[in-house]
Amino acid sequence: MLHPAQTQKEQVLKLKIAKPSTSGTYMSVFDFCAGRCRHNSESVVHENAYVSEFHHCFSLPSNSSGSTVTPLEARLNGINVVIGRQGESCDSVCKLNGQSCVLNKLLILNQCDIIQKYMSCKGACLASVGADQPAEVADDAPKHLNPGACLYTQTQSMLSCDGSHRHTRRLCPCA
Repeated sequence: MLHPAQTQKEQVLKLKIAKPSTSGTYMSVFDFCAGRCRHNSESVVHENAYVSEFHHCFSLPSNSSGSTVTPLEARLNGINVVIGRQGESCDSVCKLNGQSCVLNKLLILNQCDIIQKYMSCKGACLASVGADQPAEVADDAPKHLNPGACLYTQTQSMLSCDGSHRHTRRLCPCA
């Protein structure tokens, strides 16, 4: 989108702010990006509010099917959602990507409709109790652990970046 590395400074600084020839030019690449961001349909909602609480233009590309991003998903803008390896905590998953786990975003990921967008959830989506959620149970887990099922916790205080279980793969919010 409007990533500074993809914006050519020379072209931006010559670009007119408005159509009339009497209009000024942008003073910097930042001013250009800020101006474009305010008018980009993927970064604003209702023409006057940013999609994300982060107030920036780096949004996820819209779905070609025409479906829109839910307000809940919009709260994940700027978050790199990563599926961990079996037995890993979100702290270690994010650290491997040079990032940190964002604890308050686990609350958004801890819902079946969101989990199912990232994981296959073959065995269903089940309420569970554990610091390793949201997660998917590994296919080779013992039968009583519901292999292939996705898990979420109904006890929000259990949500943790450092939780792990040897039979689950975590869904992690990294930034």
